[in-house]
Amino acid sequence: MTPEQNKTAEKMTSVKAAWDKAPAGPTKDAALKHYEAAKKAKNDADTNKELDAASEKLS
Repeated sequence: MTPEQNKTAEKMTSVKAAWDKAPAGPTKDAALKHYEAAKKAKNDADTNKELDAASEKLS
């Protein structure tokens, strides 16, 4: 794995942990949609964009 891929993998783990701790509701649901889109993304740039959006929803 390249350093960029490692960074993205760590970000995925971090966002998932934040999502797990978030209270149920529309914000958590919106974040989940972005997290799932990040998992399906074809490249690191798209993955990071979706993870950023999920993080924003959770904060």
